[in-house]
Amino acid sequence: MGILNVTPDSFADANHCLDPDTAVAAALRLEADGADLIDVGGESTRPGADPVPASEELRRVRPVLDALRGRLRVPVSIDTYKSEVAAEALAAGAALVNDVSGLDRDPALARVVADAGAALILMHSRGPATAMYAQASYGDIVADVAAELRDSIGRAAGQGVPRDRIILDPGVGFAKRAAHSYGVLARLPELAAALDRPLLVGPSRKSFMRDAVGDRPAPERDWGTAAAVTAAVMAGAHILRVHAVAEMAQVVRVAEEIRRHG
Repeated sequence: MGILNVTPDSFADANHCLDPDTAVAAALRLEADGADLIDVGGESTRPGADPVPASEELRRVRPVLDALRGRLRVPVSIDTYKSEVAAEALAAGAALVNDVSGLDRDPALARVVADAGAALILMHSRGPATAMYAQASYGDIVADVAAELRDSIGRAAGQGVPRDRIILDPGVGFAKRAAHSYGVLARLPELAAALDRPLLVGPSRKSFMRDAVGDRPAPERDWGTAAAVTAAVMAGAHILRVHAVAEMAQVVRVAEEIRRHG
């Protein structure tokens, strides 16, 4: 899954794609580089980021989605937790909704997804981006994440989203200290067994890597990302959400072959 941030404040991108023409060119490049999905987002969810209203989020992403329609061979997902944004994005051709709040922020989003017959990615997190680390306290990280993702599945099912249209994301880096993120990656097979749904993992360039690689800026964490991506593939992840698609596509394909021969 290639990341397309249509925001002015992404933590990990040196170049921002606020201009629709720039964003469309970037999306086509991600596809050419090997992306199987393109995830379009109009609000930064980095720790400490301020929320933006739905109207501003739509002003950023709608022209991009409209321009991409019919030009990509791969599906588009919309990275939003707002039902209003999801509804317009699905109408504009998006096939998936990627909700980083796991339906905690706007439960009505599930009904929008169900009515559209779309797929839904539910990520584990706690609290808003401005205060997520305040809730980074766990007994057993895998048991707690699994229990809270089951709650998200229940909210989705209650609004009519079939279980076979749900993908789960353990939320590496979200409401988790570095040790929690490493713990999720190390114990991903346990999480997969507990939840029995496809898993998306998004470690790309995140700050939990600082413990291992030092205080490098986010764009210089691609080698660390490659290690996390390899571990996730070997542990059974189905989708890897990344910035550097050309490089990580090679990492994923080789890791898949190693796993296949195991």
